[in-house]
Amino acid sequence: MAGMAGIEQALTFQDPADRTISGILASPANGSNRLVVLCHGFLSNKNSATNKTLTAKLIERGIATLRFDFFGQGDSEGPFERITVTTAVNQALAALNLAASKSYRRLGLVGSSFGGLVAILAAGQSPQKGIPLSALALKCPVPDFPEMLRFELGEVGMDQWKRSNVIPNVAGGAEPVPLRFAFYDDCLAHDAYKTAESIQAPVLIVQGDHDEYVPLHQSRLLFDAVRVEKRLEILSGADHRFTRPADFHMMTTLLTDWLIMHL
Repeated sequence: MAGMAGIEQALTFQDPADRTISGILASPANGSNRLVVLCHGFLSNKNSATNKTLTAKLIERGIATLRFDFFGQGDSEGPFERITVTTAVNQALAALNLAASKSYRRLGLVGSSFGGLVAILAAGQSPQKGIPLSALALKCPVPDFPEMLRFELGEVGMDQWKRSNVIPNVAGGAEPVPLRFAFYDDCLAHDAYKTAESIQAPVLIVQGDHDEYVPLHQSRLLFDAVRVEKRLEILSGADHRFTRPADFHMMTTLLTDWLIMHL
């Protein structure tokens, strides 16, 4: 359908475990050979405000986007309680593979929060998977998700999670969220700082210095680990969701400009 983002086409595709992923391919009216894959945050979905705003901005500049729902979120298959980082990374790589198969010549990748962790890990794997990336743009990524969870839940909360397979809604909702403790164990198997050293695409990191979830030192450590062209933008007074309109505008503009410059 045509809309704010040129032409939008709902589609589904499969991950390596043959689970169905729901996505939306948005293309400029006159087509494009450049595309950005958008990875949403934890307990979010493909139609997040960030994804839709970036899509509108990129379409305006002649760049297509593919936004999709991770396992158990939005319209994708699976119970959310069984999500793992490994599954999410495989799904991001499946989205990049889909884009490459549609003959887009230059690919970018965006990740928000949890999606930022996923994007880092996918970007690290993309060269050996034969998926050349031209740009990586990260919005308050969480390279050390286990640390963030420990900060957020505390020792007692971590113990309760291990016993109950339920966590408080870390995205701010009132209802607790079923999530198997295996998620945490799987997180520990991934070292995003180490992976960042092998990323070949230019990297932008944007975070607010009032982020109430992701410790700011994670973005600084991530930035230090990156070995290629990189930029770290810390927005004064901005929270995790970039709630103030000026902060949200600045964040989406920084991400868009980075992608345009490198695609």
